[in-house]
Formats: sequence, structure tokens, C-alpha cells
Amino acid sequence: GPEAANRAVRLRIAELGLDRAGTTDANGNWRATMAAPRALIRWSPDRPKLYEVTIASGEDQWRDRIGFRTIERRGVDILLNGKPIFLRGISMHEEELGVDPTRAMTPAASRALLSEIKDGLHGNFVRLAHYPHSDVTVRLADELGLIVWSEVPVYWRVAWSNPDTLNRARTMLAENILRDRNRASIAIWSVANETPVTDARNIFLRTLVGDVRRLDDTRLVSAALLVERDESADHPVMTLADPLADALDVMAINTYNGWYSQDRLADLARSEWRVPADKPLIFSEFGADARAGFHDPANKQKFSEEYQADYYRATLNMADSVPTLRGMSPWILKDFRSPRRQNPDFQQGWNRKGLISETGQRKEAFGVLSDYYGTKAVQR
Repeated sequence: GPEAANRAVRLRIAELGLDRAGTTDANGNWRATMAAPRALIRWSPDRPKLYEVTIASGEDQWRDRIGFRTIERRGVDILLNGKPIFLRGISMHEEELGVDPTRAMTPAASRALLSEIKDGLHGNFVRLAHYPHSDVTVRLADELGLIVWSEVPVYWRVAWSNPDTLNRARTMLAENILRDRNRASIAIWSVANETPVTDARNIFLRTLVGDVRRLDDTRLVSAALLVERDESADHPVMTLADPLADALDVMAINTYNGWYSQDRLADLARSEWRVPADKPLIFSEFGADARAGFHDPANKQKFSEEYQADYYRATLNMADSVPTLRGMSPWILKDFRSPRRQNPDFQQGWNRKGLISETGQRKEAFGVLSDYYGTKAVQR
């Protein structure tokens, strides 16, 4: 506001003995850089330390609980606090557990979902798809120690050539970054999901990538991309030819081989992934539907818990052969309402790719991923 210029401000982090004073400039801003105190405990999934930070000016005082850490890319590695990390995650929609779930997230609802990831799956990462999630959820990720991929709803075939659409996307992205820039959990800003390549789309998304770099150069930028498949090959050959990849820090691919394809699960082990070799890759989506409680151990037909579990075994085995893979966020934590999904026997208005049902019943595949991540956690 007009009276914010030339005001005394004070920053305190009492637990660290940090106390700094300054004066705002003509625009009401104050910037300072200081060395990390020797006693600083850096935030991580293993130790999600938060500090109470206070900023005061006159009679006004603002408080927040903030963690401090670094995130960067070096070659094909993602580094947290200078050390390589594998992102053991899953995608999540903003919908609570329950027979008639709402999408108004309370602290209890968010905690129930994030605890399934952190404690049940041995996860350290969550992809909050496909829009900015509640401030409640992001703050709980800070508290629980979950690294976050945060996304704006730019997906499929939006009006790439419409200036108003671009302005709306830029506004959403800027507001998302402004709200959550102090959240230690957020490591990746995503600018898009599953967007077919066109010249107009490339210009649109490169503009958003540029905005991320201008607004927050302390985090990584990504987008969930599509791949091209060689239909003439006798095994899955997938090529990432998206020209946006060279503008990103982290490449991410959505893949459903074995579900939305004719591949047998046994074929997945022979998959070839032709991706740039100089950047980390995340499998941002993969998954298969299963209705909780439907079992078919003899035939393992689609929509059975057995098929979903075998799909995960085959896909995880395939993933282990991709040398640049540095994380994954399968689709999805829980079954969620989706009016498009109208299979009368198994869906009835629900996307059944969840590893838990809408009420929280764990499916067989939950244990498969949990065991895999448990092993990954020990290996790091």
C-alpha cells in the first residue's frame, strides 16, 4: 500500500537466534541475504523440521512455520540438500475418504490421505494433480515430510492461440507460486499435463516455463508429457520427442502400457524408453483399475485386484531398467468420482485406479508398491 515505503521491519527466527532489522524501499519491499546459521536443521522427508518465523513492522506482526532446504538438478540426479534422492510418490486428487466424499479438504481429511502415502506406502513424494490443492494439504506436507509436485490446470487441448487463455494460465501459475513459495515441501512446479504437441502449445507452455524461472528460480520446473509409440515394433518402444523437454529441469511421462494398450504384462519387461539422457525422468502417471474386493486369482481379469497387482509388479520391474528414472507418482492414491467412468460392473461413476477404495480399503497393489518403496528407502 501507499504507506508501506520507508518502514522499519524486523525478521526473527528465535530458535536459531536470528534477528535482522531493515527498512523498506520506496515500493514497500525489503530484501536481505544471510548465511544459514550453523544450528540450522535442513528440512527433509526424514526430518521435516519447521521453524517459527516472525516478521514485524510497527504494530503489525506475521508468523509462519517454515522449513529450509535446497532442491536442484545436477545431470540426471535430483538433489535435496545436496544429496541425490529418488522420489517415491503417488498422484492424489483433492477428494476425502468416504462413501460420499466431498472436495472441501479439512485438516483431518488431508492428514488421512497424506498419512497413507507417508506411513502406508513408505513414500516421500506426492503429485498434487491437476490443480493447486488446498493450503491445508500443502502445509501438512511440510509437517509430515512429503515432497510436492504442484500443478496448474493446463491440460489436453486448451485454446492455445487465445491470449485470454494464456493470461488466465499465467495468473493461475503466479498466484500458485505466490501462495506457496514459502512451503519447503514444494520442489516442482508443473506447467501442464498431457498436452498434444503443436506450435501454439509450445509457445504457450514455454511462456509458462519462463514465468516459473522469473518468479521462483529456487525450484524445479516440469510438465507431464506424452510419448510417441513405434507401432511397427514387436515390443513397446516409447520415444519422448516433445520439444518442450529441453526447457524443463525434470522430464515426466504419463504411461499406461498394459492398461490402455494391447500389451501383455509380460511384454513390459522388454520396453524401450528413448528419452534424453542428460536429465532426470519421472513416471508421473501409470496405473490400472481394480474394484476393491473383486478377486479373480485364476484368470486375473482386468478390474480384479490381482490384475492391478500384477500390473504394478510388471511396471515397477520395467521402471527399474530405465537408467535416468529418478521418481514416480502412479495414478492414483484413492478411487475418486469421475462421471465419465461408466462401466456398469466395476466403475459406476468412479475411476478405480486407486490403490485404496473411496472408503480407504487397501487393494492388493497397495502392498506391492509399499514393499517396492520400502526397499527403495533402504537402498538410498
